[in-house]
Amino acid sequence: MIQTKNLSIRFADGSGIRYRDMTFDDGRSYALLGASGCGKTTFLNLLSGLLTPAEGSVLVDGRDIAALSPRERDRFRIHRVGYIFQDFKLLEELTVQDNLDVLRLEGVDTSDMDTLLDRLGILRLKRRRVRRLSGGEKQRVAIARALIKKPAIILADEPTGNLNFETGEAVVQTLLDNAGGGTLIAVTHDDRLAPRFDEALDMNGIASWRSGREAE
Repeated sequence: MIQTKNLSIRFADGSGIRYRDMTFDDGRSYALLGASGCGKTTFLNLLSGLLTPAEGSVLVDGRDIAALSPRERDRFRIHRVGYIFQDFKLLEELTVQDNLDVLRLEGVDTSDMDTLLDRLGILRLKRRRVRRLSGGEKQRVAIARALIKKPAIILADEPTGNLNFETGEAVVQTLLDNAGGGTLIAVTHDDRLAPRFDEALDMNGIASWRSGREAE
């Protein structure tokens, strides 16, 4: 279970975002909807420990991730979180296979790679360098890299942003199928995908922006 309490963040210009208290249950999937700039990606980064809140807590099974040291947060992400970044964060000069196999350095078992790549429709690209892939192909590699870890928490930032609707539906289903008993939280601009999830949440009613003066 993931819970946020009194969560807020402040940026360098003094502005900030305050989030309503939220609970995300194990075994359920959530779509975070809302226009660009409403705080969705920032929220995922707070949940993963990539960002540290100005106030409040992020509780994962009762443990406050926000209170961990940077090294402890790194370990948490490696072993508990599969993060699908909007800008992929792949190693462009390496092959698809190498981008997944590099996780073996962190103790991740990648033996199911072929099955996962086939499910995502990119097994034929396994030995191709990432820099030679299209945006949609890179997106599916990023999804494979997150899912190969069999994480308890899947955080997906626009996982279908570079895909057509039909392919996007298939990718969302793959995410849902692989979430297992864990928690899937996905940011999407595509309202048509929302019914696939157990719950759709409008971030405009969850995140409140404050100007620099209001955040002081």
